[in-house]
Amino acid sequence: MTAVVGRTDLPLERIRRGKVREVFAVDADRLLLVASDRVSAFDVVMNELVPFKGAVLTQITAWWLKHFEGEVAHHMLSSNVDEIIADIPSLAPFRAQLNGRAMLCRRAEVIPVECVIRGYLSGSAWKEYKASGTLAGEPLAKGLVESDRFDPPIFSPSTKADVGHDENITVAQVRTLLGDHVAGELERLSRLVYSRGRDLAAKRGIIIADTKFEFGTANGKIILIDEVLTPDSSRFWPADRYEPGGTQPSFDKQPLRDYLDGEKKAGRWDGNAPPPTLPEHVIEATSLRYREAYKLLTGTTLPVVGA
Repeated sequence: MTAVVGRTDLPLERIRRGKVREVFAVDADRLLLVASDRVSAFDVVMNELVPFKGAVLTQITAWWLKHFEGEVAHHMLSSNVDEIIADIPSLAPFRAQLNGRAMLCRRAEVIPVECVIRGYLSGSAWKEYKASGTLAGEPLAKGLVESDRFDPPIFSPSTKADVGHDENITVAQVRTLLGDHVAGELERLSRLVYSRGRDLAAKRGIIIADTKFEFGTANGKIILIDEVLTPDSSRFWPADRYEPGGTQPSFDKQPLRDYLDGEKKAGRWDGNAPPPTLPEHVIEATSLRYREAYKLLTGTTLPVVGA
């Protein structure tokens, strides 16, 4: 079993600590990304850790990036702990913490837009549509129901927020912010990766309802960065249970969301920090859901063992 990791202290400069990932500087050209087992819901980070979660996010991303090799430039150099330690020997004492959850990456200048692709009407898009019939202020077809499929998918960018929720913006706003060429490339690459991922996942019984990508620039070229088509950055639905007209079951932290919804309805949690204590069965169910997503998608068991 992999180590359960909430925080990683390495002999490298920590650049950033996000809700899930920690980013360390290796040198002028490279970064080390380490995905912890922290979990958040409703913009609140839980106190408990979810075993295997960080490894699932890292290894699913690595699996996808290998599929896109030659088509889409990306930041990954290696997600193999032995290769990473051979390159950075000072990390050897931390092998158990890094195993499966670390990715050595090339540095990039982050482009400040979340590139969201929506194949189905769900989440914040459904909330806005239900209220006004629009998405990011742009009108959609009348008469849609929750979880309806978009054909073709909709490119629905948003701002990147360090705190709180991202905000949907129009493609025209992205062009104003970044210029026509960069905006066009972001949409082209987002549609390419989503369509490839959607089609492959469909063969494995998974609907990728929507997803978000991040891009950066390195040596003047736009590259795909951060996590890719994971249960945290996407909505994964079981295809055999899909039924438009309501919320769909999902391969992610749904057991956690369901528990927290129950706590809110019972008046035991107001939706803000500090979060409630999670029962062991919720943690186990959430961990299992992540591992199921990995196995169903890749056809293999999560390749993570102890040091």
